[in-house]
Amino acid sequence: MKSPYVSTHRPLARRTLLKGAGVSLALPMLEAMLPGFARATAAASQPPRRFVGMMTNMGILPQFFFPKEAGRDYTLSPYLEFLKEQRDQMTVFSGVSLPGVDGGHAAEKSFLTGAPGASRGSFRNSISLDQVIAEKIGGETRFPSLTLMIGAEMMSCSWTRSGSMIPPERSPLKLFQQLFVENTPEEKAASLRRLQEDRSLLDSLRERAKRLERSVGAADRDRLDQYFTSVRDLERRLGKAGEWVDRPKPKVTIEAPEEIREQNDLARNERVMFDLVRLALETDSTRIVTVCLNTGTLTPRQIPGVKTMCHELTHHGGREDTLRELRLIEEAQFSALGELLKGLDAAKEQGVSLLDRTAVLYGTNMGSANSHANDNLPVLLAGGGFRHAGHLAFDQKKNYPLTNLYVSLLQSLGVETTSFSSGTGTMAGLELG
Repeated sequence: MKSPYVSTHRPLARRTLLKGAGVSLALPMLEAMLPGFARATAAASQPPRRFVGMMTNMGILPQFFFPKEAGRDYTLSPYLEFLKEQRDQMTVFSGVSLPGVDGGHAAEKSFLTGAPGASRGSFRNSISLDQVIAEKIGGETRFPSLTLMIGAEMMSCSWTRSGSMIPPERSPLKLFQQLFVENTPEEKAASLRRLQEDRSLLDSLRERAKRLERSVGAADRDRLDQYFTSVRDLERRLGKAGEWVDRPKPKVTIEAPEEIREQNDLARNERVMFDLVRLALETDSTRIVTVCLNTGTLTPRQIPGVKTMCHELTHHGGREDTLRELRLIEEAQFSALGELLKGLDAAKEQGVSLLDRTAVLYGTNMGSANSHANDNLPVLLAGGGFRHAGHLAFDQKKNYPLTNLYVSLLQSLGVETTSFSSGTGTMAGLELG
């Protein structure tokens, strides 16, 4: 696949010589001799690692997803047939769930946070996996993370440390403009003003916290120390954000996508958005992306044979005609996922497959949408440099914590931790290559 990314920098010729006093000396390999995209990561011995987290919120029919055999030599299930070219770069999980996460559809809020009790009125979410990663590596790119969605109703997979939802972008056209269209001088000036206002607000908060620190006890002073650390981290991120304002955006050869006018055209909208996800990673505009696929109120009639709303189909009651229609929709989703994985695998960075450096997590919040069950979640992980294990099959009745996989992902992306949410260790059977 030919990359649509065009470097804006002219690399220095490798054969450049230093000449003087009748002596010619070839220069060693310098960053300036590399194309602009490679030069961004030349300081590292390997390309950077990246993360894509995707959730489809109406479940996945388990009988068409899970392989019957465990291990590396499993027979591809009907849905996994769409991913067969990447089977050696992929691990499928069965018998996993998020401990304490319940509430049927309500569990969609906790897919990347693992926060329990989503069904309770007093529920308060926690930070999502992608945002923990963004705190570590987000400042290395123009966009610390991208939060995206596909569907008619607003939904996000990304949540802040205070448990607030990060609003997603669902317009491919607006996303393209953010990534690749240069801001006007007026827009750049407005961005700098907002950053200065944020810095002024942080200065004010810091002074007020320092005054408060003199009048509280030791326990509260410890909490304030954590607060000051957060303020310093935020100041650092604001400083890095300011550095990007005047830097040119990457140049691409593809045209801007049309605005989405038909939300029900699920297959087309997924492919357009997934193409932009790949391009955002390939141009190193970001290293962290989440995509929430909210199909509930969609009726994707553009898929031949589909005439019913997705949510209605998920309550199939075992009826063959309903299952057949729902399967058509889910097959279209796995086809789009397969195209994304192939595109990432074909893109090369320093001679390494982009998929090998990008962990792609795909799953759902319900093991059975028909019964609103939140156990036995269909989940897979592709790429990311892991030593993939084929099909890791855990106990169907006493599920293994999916949050342990999140600990493995955090460690693979440079976050030094042994826990995340309910996860207290790494995923059994999965090692980083």
